[in-house]
Amino acid sequence: MNRVVTGAHYGLRDWLAQRITAVIMAIYSVIAVVVLISSKSITYAVWRDLFAQGWMRVATLLFAVSLAWHAWVGVRDILMDYIKPDGLRLSLQVGTLLVIATYVGWTIQILWR
Repeated sequence: MNRVVTGAHYGLRDWLAQRITAVIMAIYSVIAVVVLISSKSITYAVWRDLFAQGWMRVATLLFAVSLAWHAWVGVRDILMDYIKPDGLRLSLQVGTLLVIATYVGWTIQILWR
């Protein structure tokens, strides 16, 4: 019996990850819009005071990690589906992970600088 493996099939775990991260990002977006609309004008001082609060920094980090995970699952699946040469696919996946990790690290640096 010859089995042909065409890619990883993560199934329910990735489906749930996409939905959960999307919900987290949607909730954060609604909260951010409400907070920003409730202030009369968006100045540097308003922005600084908002991010001086610990809950907003933690919520923003949770958003960034959710966005990173969401992006990784989506890009990884696209690469597995459309890039057939293994070496090229692996290189693109490693590159994608490095870019995503850089963005999350940069977010942490900005939030807790």
